[in-house]
Parts: sequence; structure tokens; C-alpha cells
Amino acid sequence: MAKDVRSVHHADRRRDVTMPYAPALLVRRGSLVFLSGVTAAPVYHSHPHREEEFALPQTMSEQAVLAMENLKKTLSAAGCTLGDVVSATRYLTDISEQDDLNRVWADYLAGHLPTTTTVEVSRLATHRDCKIEISAIAVADSAPTKKPRPRRLTRRTPTGRRS
Repeated sequence: MAKDVRSVHHADRRRDVTMPYAPALLVRRGSLVFLSGVTAAPVYHSHPHREEEFALPQTMSEQAVLAMENLKKTLSAAGCTLGDVVSATRYLTDISEQDDLNRVWADYLAGHLPTTTTVEVSRLATHRDCKIEISAIAVADSAPTKKPRPRRLTRRTPTGRRS
């Protein structure tokens, strides 16, 4: 069964502005995929953290690219693409770098507009140099339902017994 996701707008919608998100999405059909937060760090890293696993670039743009690549890989493992994301929460350590993130976000999403919330935080748990973390919810096509097994045909013998 295919998924069914639609943008929802209210009467006050302004068509003269461009926003990097949808105000709401209605999911009528599909399987939900919940993604843990991804950063510019490797998705799979040691816990407790080991410093040598965190050679991170210093700019928001570079970290945003790595985070989006990690998001793509994780979505792919679930059978999804960035176009299947319906909601994302973006945590930034410096909200003044949001425009840098939005440029990378727009490049990767190519016109697709999930709902988003962007929050400034004092620090991310992954590493002190991480500038961004993105958690997301995606909608995959629903798993095909199992077809009922055909019932075995039986024949009645002349005596009325089944064979």
C-alpha cells in the first residue's frame, strides 16, 4: 500500500513568502520511521565517547552536510529517502548560523518541505564541537499485507468422504 502524505495550510496562507518547512503534514497511510538524532559525527561511535572519533569540521555548513549525509544513510537503511521525512527537529548551538543550515537543508531536500522546529541549545551531547543535531520522522510505504493462503481444495469421494 502506498503512503499518503499531504501538506495542510490554513486560510491565512501567504503565497508571497517562501518558507523552508510545511506548517503541517497529514499522514493518512504509511509506516512511520522514527530516527534518533544525527550529527556531523559518525552515526556509530563509542559510548562512552572517544575523542579520536570526533574530527569534526568547524563550520556549520560543513557540519550540516555531514549531518544530512548521516540522515540519508539512516533513512536508506529503513527504505526511505529525504523526500519521506515528514518532521524534523534541528538543534543548533548557535541560532545565528541557521541560514547556513537552511542553505544546505534546501540543497538536500530539493523543494521537499517537512515540518521543522529549530531550537538553540547550549551544547549537544555527542561532542563539544558539534554544532547541529537533527532528529526526524519519515513515512515509508506501508508493508504489503500478506495475502491469505488459498484454501486447499478437497474432493468428496462417492462415499461422501473428503480426500
